[in-house]
Amino acid sequence: MKISPLVDHLIESFQCLPGVGPKSAQRMVFYLLERDREAGEILSDSLKNALNQVSKCNRCRVFTESDLCNICESSKRDSYTLCVVESVADVFAIEHSNHFSGRDFVLHGHLSPIDNIGPEQLALKKLFELVRSEQTTELILATNSTLEGEATSNYIFESLKDIDTLKITKLALGVPLGGELEYVDGGTLMHALSGRVNLKR
Repeated sequence: MKISPLVDHLIESFQCLPGVGPKSAQRMVFYLLERDREAGEILSDSLKNALNQVSKCNRCRVFTESDLCNICESSKRDSYTLCVVESVADVFAIEHSNHFSGRDFVLHGHLSPIDNIGPEQLALKKLFELVRSEQTTELILATNSTLEGEATSNYIFESLKDIDTLKITKLALGVPLGGELEYVDGGTLMHALSGRVNLKR
């Protein structure tokens, strides 16, 4: 059902967000128009400012409006440990764990020949230069455990394995904390078994 060109276009625009279908978009638009137009204006201004001013950190490629992000500018971070992730959302997840004090590098995707995403699109040359110029001692490969993520991880490993002083690690995969084996999928269980740890060292 068409209401008005402007309303219809706004509903369609909201559907560009992941997980937002026609019904959800319609509900959001009607809420803003009926109950909170001021919030709609704030949302509009914030979105416009972010799209105009936010770019990528010159070093790690996380989103920022400065040349360097807060993480890269911090003197408290371990500058010799670098964690490679696929997205900015992954950086947030790692930061929320409060268990990592190194620096990050965001690929903004993974290798995918079908989608014409190669090393150039992921700025892998920049990553390799960063590792070599900053004398990185450990590189953590934290790409997703998908076929593309594994291929990306392997490409990075093969390109940097010649550096004798560089330790290259991957995130452990397996049974989640508090998980019960009967509910764990076969792929996760396979990774847990192949990456099992020897308790008697």
